[in-house]
Amino acid sequence: MAIIKKKIWPEYFELVSSGKKKFELRLADFDVKEGDTLLLEEWDPKTKEYTGRSIEKKVSFVLKFNLNDFGQEDVIKEKGLVVIQLEE
Repeated sequence: MAIIKKKIWPEYFELVSSGKKKFELRLADFDVKEGDTLLLEEWDPKTKEYTGRSIEKKVSFVLKFNLNDFGQEDVIKEKGLVVIQLEE
């Protein structure tokens, strides 16, 4: 199981650390699989520095896709996508 370090902006760090946000939408430019640990390090885009805060989360599910997988790349580029978090 790998530990993968990624930057996260303060507003998203707060949502993850509070438990409100339980997903990450990331550019697929790295390998990640179930069981890996995501080490999210808070990064302030205004100062361009790390804040010193970090949080570790275990990866429980990975779904990789391309825009053209849905057969509507033009519509997706126009309207965007939405990520919906589900709970019982």
